[in-house]
Amino acid sequence: MDLLSKLLFLLYLLSGVLSQVSWLPCQFIDEHVFLNNDNHTETKLIHREALVQFGQKGDAPLNPDGITFLVTGSKLDLRRYIGEVEAEQIECEIRRHSTQGIHVRWPVQAANEYSRWYTCNLKHLKDLFAVTSFLRQASDKAPSGDEDYRSWPTIHDRETLTTTVAMVIKTLSPSVKAGLGSEQKLHCQFAVDHRGPDVTVEWHFQLRGERHKLFSHSSRTGRTEGGGVKVKSLTGGDASYSIPFTKMNNEGRYICSVSVNPLFSSLDVNLHIEEAPRVSLNVGPALSLLEGEEQKVVCEADSYYPLDVGIVWFDQDPSATGQRVGGPLPKVLQNILLSSHKHNVDKTYTLSAFFYLKASLRDSGRQFTCSVSHQSLRVPIRKSFILTVEEPTSWMFYLAVGFVLVSLLIILLMLLSHLRSAKRSDQ
Repeated sequence: MDLLSKLLFLLYLLSGVLSQVSWLPCQFIDEHVFLNNDNHTETKLIHREALVQFGQKGDAPLNPDGITFLVTGSKLDLRRYIGEVEAEQIECEIRRHSTQGIHVRWPVQAANEYSRWYTCNLKHLKDLFAVTSFLRQASDKAPSGDEDYRSWPTIHDRETLTTTVAMVIKTLSPSVKAGLGSEQKLHCQFAVDHRGPDVTVEWHFQLRGERHKLFSHSSRTGRTEGGGVKVKSLTGGDASYSIPFTKMNNEGRYICSVSVNPLFSSLDVNLHIEEAPRVSLNVGPALSLLEGEEQKVVCEADSYYPLDVGIVWFDQDPSATGQRVGGPLPKVLQNILLSSHKHNVDKTYTLSAFFYLKASLRDSGRQFTCSVSHQSLRVPIRKSFILTVEEPTSWMFYLAVGFVLVSLLIILLMLLSHLRSAKRSDQ
């Protein structure tokens, strides 16, 4: 590799590093556990301002007046899991993690074999991802064997805690909107800072307080229960769950959990069913009526989910049709009646909005439009028709026409009779 290529490669690496965040403002949710007057354990949550700072051991804190969680280099770079986003787009929360007083040596080559654990939860404000990471603070103090949450070590306001990332779990789909019959992949990935960990991966489905296990796999025993996850993909940290054909009963909360003793974490993936309505009118795009004639006009929104849908009828003067600027706005019709919601077999809904149109010559040429809005639609669906009203023909006209036809028929019969008489006389 020549010198120019090396320089370009170095600039590429530097641009990648500079594009990553170097710090994140965080909320540290501290805990004070105590016994109340009834001798019951209570936990008081204390919200404290903190900073997650990426750097090396011994770096000076960017905010010397606050709590700093200094995340130093390890095999896991937490910034890789949040991508090139601005710090203002991420909600950060740090909590202590209890191992219930059980000591499990984390496989690291360090003099301090004991650990203090913290969870760092990162969530994109627009639900583009959610990440939970475990921060390990090395300690030379052995646990007492009691529940650690009963005597958390004090963290002072200006303290810097040097940590490394030990495990990460992430989803790119915290909230999923799916149509019926679609194929969905609920994303979940994880990573651990050492090779060959004993990992247990599980998926659960929860709806209305009931939880059901969908999948479970233990790398230690090799035992697998359920389906939906490719077991071979777990070795690369991909624990995504697939739904080949989305049905209505698939809607709910899915929980992806990963445990590596003594760490356990889970992420929620909420699946929402959204089915767009099919809109139709009971009349064609052109409706012709005689003056004074009445027609029931129905706009039907069919097979939509969830329940809420908006149907509005309005009409527009023919002279304003096609005008973009300056024309009168469409007029919303007030005499609209709604049917009751119909429950379809596939658990979708149907609703109709109708009115009785009495034809008048002054309304001829007017355009009537049904507009249907629903949360599954970016813009409302519109269906229109143009009304043509004709003046009814007078009954005198029909009487005159009938008289003429009868007269012509009589004359024709008389002529035929005369011709027959003439023919006989010639013979």
